[in-house]
Amino acid sequence: MSDLTTFYIGGKWVEPAGTEFFDVVNPATEEVFGRVAQGTAEDVDRAVTAARAAFTTWSATSVDERLAVLRAIDAEFGKRRDDLGAALTQEMGAPAALANGFQLNLLAGHLGTAIGILENFSFEEQRGATLIAKEPIGVCGLITPWNWPLSLIAVKVFPALAVGCTVVLKPSEQSPFSAQIFAEILDAAGVPAGVFNLVQGDGPSVGVPLSSHPDVDLISFTGSTRGGIEVAKNAAPSVKRVTQELGGKSANIVLDDANLAANVGAAIGPLMMNSGQTCSALTRMLVPAARMDEAIAAAKEATEQVTVGDPNGDAVIGPVVSGPQFEKVQSLIQKGIDEGATLVTGGVGRPDGLDTGYYVKPTVFANVTNDMTIAREEVFGPVLSILGYDSVDQAVEIANDSEYGLAGNVAGADLEQARAVARRIRAGYVTINDAFDFGAPFGGYRKSGNGREWGEFGFDDYLEIKGILGYAPDTSA
Repeated sequence: MSDLTTFYIGGKWVEPAGTEFFDVVNPATEEVFGRVAQGTAEDVDRAVTAARAAFTTWSATSVDERLAVLRAIDAEFGKRRDDLGAALTQEMGAPAALANGFQLNLLAGHLGTAIGILENFSFEEQRGATLIAKEPIGVCGLITPWNWPLSLIAVKVFPALAVGCTVVLKPSEQSPFSAQIFAEILDAAGVPAGVFNLVQGDGPSVGVPLSSHPDVDLISFTGSTRGGIEVAKNAAPSVKRVTQELGGKSANIVLDDANLAANVGAAIGPLMMNSGQTCSALTRMLVPAARMDEAIAAAKEATEQVTVGDPNGDAVIGPVVSGPQFEKVQSLIQKGIDEGATLVTGGVGRPDGLDTGYYVKPTVFANVTNDMTIAREEVFGPVLSILGYDSVDQAVEIANDSEYGLAGNVAGADLEQARAVARRIRAGYVTINDAFDFGAPFGGYRKSGNGREWGEFGFDDYLEIKGILGYAPDTSA
């Protein structure tokens, strides 16, 4: 990787206004492998100005014109998959199989979904004499995190462009190289000048001026709840729309049936994937209290098969993203021990033989109560808490006893019972037996955010609703 010294603004690679750079650290080696220019409020203003100028023409393009651009992006993406995968492994420690597999497949899936929806999306509806029109909201500031960097860029950029918005992207400063390649792909695809703009930098230098900019019509933020609160505060004076996908402490209710051990074991892989750095991870597993020992045995067996190591090798998980993230996860594991949870496997410290790199032991706690810190706070590491319940009603009560409400799952063979339980979980994205659907709405209740991404629901956040009354003759008489 070489240093990133320019930003993508107005269809050109331009020099930044400032002179500062920040280091990017490889979490597997703890060594700096590149530098990135630090954006400023002046860079943000240039990007917003370019996006505002481009909005006039881009918002007036036809669906077919926008489809042609999205399909061109799809073609260019196929040429850069290897580069994107290598960037993900180096900047965030994603194992090569994950980086080149599910990480990139999510980007491709969101792009294909946006194309398919746009092909059939209705921007107008006649209701009697009134026309209901859906119009692009305008200039959108997009702030994305480092944990699934390309997927979370894709799920914002593609719907915004599809409906006729223009965007300014601020990716995480911990995953800047994959975002830079993403911008190169859009440039090669011929996205018109100013429709997509990229400014690198951290929250105070770029995120704050972007979220507070008076000429930005919408801020879409994915990240921590703390960060989302600050974004909302910054956006409030200009009364812009703010959509947020924030933290989670999601519950997996394992029903009392013959498949309990298998369902417990099957949940470990998805939870540990990406080193547990997934906002919708099912980090609270609820099992029948009378079968706690059976659940512990199944979780221990599955977890101890999760290998940790060099992301360029064949390990299942690599490091967490940074030193501060490593320390946070370690402190929360220690907190679980101190508060009396049963440590089933894992624990504090690095795995044996890994003295360098931000590697965390895959960890399982059992006999956790819902008032413990590890059941309340988002760990964002490969850590599972197993809680017991005496009845399904109690399981639902525990699941909903959280300040978050992003995701949930119900695992069980009785589909009718699973459906009934899923309806009662107060979260925005609830699966039955770990189902998956690119078209399903993704987003949270309570402190997990607002708005919805994925599928056609992701289009809605970027649209204004206009009613034109008297558009047609009144035929009611």
